[in-house]
Amino acid sequence: MTEFDAGKTYLLVHGSWVGGWFWAPVAERLRGMGHRVFAPTLTGLGERRHLLSLDVTLDTLVDDVVHVIGAEELQDIILIGHSFGGIPITGVADRLPESIRHLVYLDANIPESGRSFLDTLPPEVAETRRQAARAAGGRVPALPPPLAAIGALGVSEGSVADWLRRRMTPMPLAYYETPLTLNHPVGNGRPCTFVSFTNPASPPQESSRQWARGRAGWGWMELAVGHAAPVTAPDEVARLLAGIS
Repeated sequence: MTEFDAGKTYLLVHGSWVGGWFWAPVAERLRGMGHRVFAPTLTGLGERRHLLSLDVTLDTLVDDVVHVIGAEELQDIILIGHSFGGIPITGVADRLPESIRHLVYLDANIPESGRSFLDTLPPEVAETRRQAARAAGGRVPALPPPLAAIGALGVSEGSVADWLRRRMTPMPLAYYETPLTLNHPVGNGRPCTFVSFTNPASPPQESSRQWARGRAGWGWMELAVGHAAPVTAPDEVARLLAGIS
């Protein structure tokens, strides 16, 4: 068997402001190679935005993915988190390492135990995000999507940018502020690979890149694409993921 043989199971976890729909271009390509692909939408986002409440926390997102694994009876999973999605996949691995074949941090944020997403950012950036969420109003503080600055994600103006702007929804601030509590080291003994998108590099992931690059036993890969590569460069991303065993 080669590394591109069909039959692997991928569970794709999206990042901020988007939903499972964000993975559609990559999922289509992986399925075309014969793989099984699951791309759930996390609570409070995308088509599940109506579930946003004061009760949602980071644990809600970990539960979302854990329940997909249980309901679909998934095993031997290649579990992938893009951007903010690196945080819930870390929580999932802490709970269900036996179900996971490989963890892939796709230009993702990685928190150590007791740290939140905002803790992975420079303090001044974290405070700016808190202020933006609270200034937006609403019963549940949520950070509006960066519709006017979508180019910072590596997205050129055109149909893809228009598609993202139509579908992006506010990000609950609680998901950014809740610390992730782990009972084991990050990865919980499973094979881990960090994929760094380098053109341009996204600043909010820089501390996680540096942390991952220094990890003994972790894989390291790079793609010369922007942070939104799952929708701007799906061929390259799907091919890279298909090569992970």
